Amino acid sequence: MLLTIATTHFPATELGYLLHKHPDRCQSFSLSFGQAHVFYPEANTQRCTVALLLDVDPVKLVRGRSARLEQYVNDRPYVASSFLSVAIAQVFSTALAGRCKEFPELVETPIPLTAKLSVLPCRGGENFLRELFEPLGYSVSAQGHILDEEFPEWGQSQYFSVELQHTLPLSDLLSHLYVLIPVLDDDKHYWVGDEEIEKLLRHGEGWLTAHPAREQITKRYLKRQHRLTRLALAQLAEEDNPDPDSAEESHAEEEAAVEKPISLNQQRMNAVIAALKQRAAKRVIDLGCGQGNLLKLLLKDGFFEQITGVDVSYRALEVAQERLDRLHLPRNQWERLQLLQSALTYQDKRLSGYDAATVIEVIEHLDLPRLGSFERVLFEFTQPKTVVVTTPNIEYNVKFENLPAGKLRHQDHRFEWTRAEFKNWANRVAERFSYTVEFQPVGTEDAEVGSPTQMAVFSRNS
Repeated sequence: MLLTIATTHFPATELGYLLHKHPDRCQSFSLSFGQAHVFYPEANTQRCTVALLLDVDPVKLVRGRSARLEQYVNDRPYVASSFLSVAIAQVFSTALAGRCKEFPELVETPIPLTAKLSVLPCRGGENFLRELFEPLGYSVSAQGHILDEEFPEWGQSQYFSVELQHTLPLSDLLSHLYVLIPVLDDDKHYWVGDEEIEKLLRHGEGWLTAHPAREQITKRYLKRQHRLTRLALAQLAEEDNPDPDSAEESHAEEEAAVEKPISLNQQRMNAVIAALKQRAAKRVIDLGCGQGNLLKLLLKDGFFEQITGVDVSYRALEVAQERLDRLHLPRNQWERLQLLQSALTYQDKRLSGYDAATVIEVIEHLDLPRLGSFERVLFEFTQPKTVVVTTPNIEYNVKFENLPAGKLRHQDHRFEWTRAEFKNWANRVAERFSYTVEFQPVGTEDAEVGSPTQMAVFSRNS
C-alpha cells in the first residue's frame, strides 16, 4: 500500500521538517501488523514528495488465533484501510498533531498539497468518495479498476487510484485521511470501543461538525455500532448548538450596541435589499444567516420568490425559525422559505441554483487560512449570479465612542479590514473566479475614515 504526499511550497523541502522525516534518509518502522517505510522519491526546493509504503504481513494479523483461509488471503496488504490510518498516526504523529519546533508558523500555513493513494476501496463508489472530500475543498481525481482484465464483462471493482489536491495545512490533510480512509473502506481491523469516539472527535475537530456527510462518516468510522454512533453524534451536536444566552449572543449584542447609535444594521439591510432588487434577484440564499435578521425582511417583501437561510449553527437556525414564526404570515408565504444547516467552507450541492447569495458581516468571523475554502465554495462551486458581501471598515472604528481603541467590534472577529484591504481581496476574488465587482459604502461616509460598513457586489461574467 502506497501513499505519497507532494508539495510545491517554496522551499518544498520544508515538508521534511513538518513530517520530522529527513529527505535524505530512508526510514523503517515496526508496526503490530507489519512495517512502514518512509522515503522521498524527489526532494528539491521546487517540489518535494514523501512516500509512505505500508507492508502488511497477513501472518501477523492472525498469529495466536485460529484462522481461516480468507484471513490469510485478502486485499488488506494491498489497499488503503484502517492499517494506513494507524501507520499515519504512528509514523507521522507529530505532523498529525500539528507540531513543528523548527517552523511553528508553517504548521498553520495552507500550502499546496497533492496526496495520491495507489489503491483505495470506495464502498459506495466514486460519488461517495467525492461526497467526502469535495466539501472539504479538495479537487478529486479517481481512476476506477475493473475486476479482471481478462474478464472485462465482470465489470468495475470497488477500488480506485485517487489523487487529492488542496491548499491547506499538512495536519488538516493528515486528519482528513486518518478519518476518511477507513470510512471509505467501511471496515476496521481492530475492535472499536468507546475510545474511538474520542479519536473521531479529536481528528475531526474543526471540520466534521459541519460536514454534510457527518452522520455517514460517524456511522462508518464506528463500524455501525448504534450506541457509539448516537454518543458521537450527540457530542457533535453539542459542539454545534450553542445556547442563545451564551457568550456568543452577548458578543453579538455587544457589537449591536456599538453600532446602534447610527442605526447601522438597518442601513446595512436596506442597502443589501436594494442591491438585490437592482439586479432582479428573486431567489436569494443568505449564507451565515445567524438568527434571521435579513431573512425576516426578505420574507416580508413579496418581491422575493425563494429565500434560503444557511448557518453552521443548528441552534442559531432554531432561533431564526422561532423569530420568523412570529410574523404570522399566510401559509402560502412560508413555502418561499427554507433553513439549511451547512458550513461556508464546505461544498454543498443544496447551495447552488440561486440568483444571489448574501454574506452579511460573516467573512470577518472566518480564520484567514479558511477564507480560501470559502472563496472556492461560494464563487467556484456555488456560482450565484450575484454575491453581496458586507464587512466592517476598521478605519471607522475610531468614530465609535463606546468602542475602546484597538478593539474590534465583536470578540469573535478574526480580522477587520481597511477599505484598501477589502478592495484588494474583492478584486482578486473577482478576477480569479470570473466576476466583476462594485463597491458601495454603507452608512454615513466620513471624509477621512470612510463609511462604517463596506459592501462589495459581485456579478458573474456571462
